[in-house]
Amino acid sequence: MSRLLDFYKSNVVPALLSKFNYKNIMQVPKLEKIVINMAVGDAVGNSKVLESAVTDLTAISGQKPIITRAHKSLAAWKLRKGMPIGCKVTLRGNRMYDFLDKFMNIALPRVRDFRGVNPHSFDGRGNYSIGVKEQLIFPEIEYDKIDKIRGMDIIVVTSAHSDEEARQFLTLLGMPFSN
Repeated sequence: MSRLLDFYKSNVVPALLSKFNYKNIMQVPKLEKIVINMAVGDAVGNSKVLESAVTDLTAISGQKPIITRAHKSLAAWKLRKGMPIGCKVTLRGNRMYDFLDKFMNIALPRVRDFRGVNPHSFDGRGNYSIGVKEQLIFPEIEYDKIDKIRGMDIIVVTSAHSDEEARQFLTLLGMPFSN
């Protein structure tokens, strides 16, 4: 079982029960899934670029990503409907907790000039999204073996009903929000 999941059950649940006056333990917010998306615009001209992005995302998440395809044709970008343009992975269960633990405690401190993540990146329904500018912050990625620095979007989906509940929940889990 994940270290973060144990911490959630023993520390986060009692703290949230008392802070928000929940009547039932099932009302306490929990993580539902984490989606990691890597858009690769260069894949239009070169399909090998997408293969290296899939390799990087597999190493980071521990799970094979799916290829995302274009929904519309855009002539300005030489993009046709159905062309592969990125990859994404959805983490659930223990992999989700292991990834979040690694992301908060190992990857984020490796970001240059890191002062915390934006506390305003909630969507109004209790979900949090963060953009990462380079995949090098993850320890699984070797600097010598990458062909290009790519960013990714990480979306943390919670069962919280409001941003305030989700912010308190993620703060208790250890998310380093800036002031």
